[in-house]
Amino acid sequence: MYQSTSYLIAVETKKTLFKGMHISSNDPTFSFRTALYDNKEILLIGGMDHKTGNPSSYKDTYGKLEEVAKKYYPDSNVLFRWNTRDCISLDKIPYIGSFSSSMPNMFVGTGFKKWGMTLSNVAANIIVDKICDNHNRYEYLFKSTRLKPIKNHDEFKNMVIQSTNSLLLDKFKKTNMSFDEIKNNSGSIIEINNEKIGIYKDKNGKIYAVKPICTHLGCLLSWNDIDKTWDCPCHGSRFNFDGTNLYDPAFKNLSFYDL
Repeated sequence: MYQSTSYLIAVETKKTLFKGMHISSNDPTFSFRTALYDNKEILLIGGMDHKTGNPSSYKDTYGKLEEVAKKYYPDSNVLFRWNTRDCISLDKIPYIGSFSSSMPNMFVGTGFKKWGMTLSNVAANIIVDKICDNHNRYEYLFKSTRLKPIKNHDEFKNMVIQSTNSLLLDKFKKTNMSFDEIKNNSGSIIEINNEKIGIYKDKNGKIYAVKPICTHLGCLLSWNDIDKTWDCPCHGSRFNFDGTNLYDPAFKNLSFYDL
């Protein structure tokens, strides 16, 4: 599987909002639904997903969602912005069932590709039936030990290339960014004495320096200039600009340098 990040904004408008939940059929895909906030209905617009760790800008993420909001609701005002990531399998179908043939009493449900409210329920029903030794007519669709996803050659090739680059090749490539080129409230990887250092300068120019290597399996991290975090392109771990671990599968903080 790989990790995918998507974005969402919550907006308020004086116009009457629709009922229900909707998703567009075009590309890029946008989802629309309402929520109750402070005793009034607000609009939630989501989309603009990309592989976690791939560089992206505010303009191409939250900015696009704001454009959509203004298109349909010109008077709209953005209240909140946030993003999340989720596991995506190669065939876009979740893995549900036995974790391993050698662990008969351990089960897994993952790869919900941002449809967790629906697919977690599917997973719960299938796993309950497995525990109770009941036949579930849908179990074969989500079999967790299937090998068919490898038939998706293009996606599999992309994952292998990205993992190889992040785990090995990119660590030996020279960086093009210099320390002086990093603007305040931004970050990048530079080289000091032939060693890669992750640098973030806050709004006042204070420097935060970390070792930009994921503490999970050692992938080279990338700078996320939207959230001011260090993200892992291999498995989706995330670290704050000061190296504090935020997202698993990594659970250790990054090494911090006192420059």
